[in-house]
Amino acid sequence: MENELTTALAGVRDAFARYPRRAVLDGCPHCRGSVLVDEHDLFSLTISLGNTVGSRADVKALLPVLLERLLGSDDLEPTIVLGKLPRQEWRTWPRVEQEAVDAYLDAVWRSLLADHPARLGSFSDPATFLDAASAAGKRVERFLDVWDATLTSSADRHLAEMVARLNFAKPKPSVLGDWLRRAETRERLHRAWERDYDAPWADGLAQAYDLLRH
Repeated sequence: MENELTTALAGVRDAFARYPRRAVLDGCPHCRGSVLVDEHDLFSLTISLGNTVGSRADVKALLPVLLERLLGSDDLEPTIVLGKLPRQEWRTWPRVEQEAVDAYLDAVWRSLLADHPARLGSFSDPATFLDAASAAGKRVERFLDVWDATLTSSADRHLAEMVARLNFAKPKPSVLGDWLRRAETRERLHRAWERDYDAPWADGLAQAYDLLRH
């Protein structure tokens, strides 16, 4: 999985290499003026980037840095970073750029499910990733299909934790909530418990299964 992430990040860098990274970004003259990138807090910059600071080309130039930082630290908010994409109309970008972002998201998702606990910087758990992917305009179902096909202990443990945090009283379930409530999820958790019944996390699998029985 680490190789897949490395390849995906390299693809992002290659796809956006033609956009020069400027040391000074133009800011709104009425509220902040020019911004020195190297002297600016990156989290604060992501909030204003593409809005009151910088252009679409600047967003593209900084995107490889931002996407890599999401994996290496927890100092950025994934929904803010990926939420830039729809506002910059990324589905109108050249195909190679769209495909690089898609490949990055797919690689991150598979890598997240492959480990428990997740070790992917700002993507601390599946819920965090799915919220960010939704902010990017991606359909959650795409990633849930991958989760369905990933029949590993780590993916099952993530699933049990998601069920445990599910608000069963919520009047309008989300796509994720409906997916978690399925009979297939309950059956999967039972099979996972049978496989891992003597593991330290077996109780969590059983408790999640019990929650879905009601």
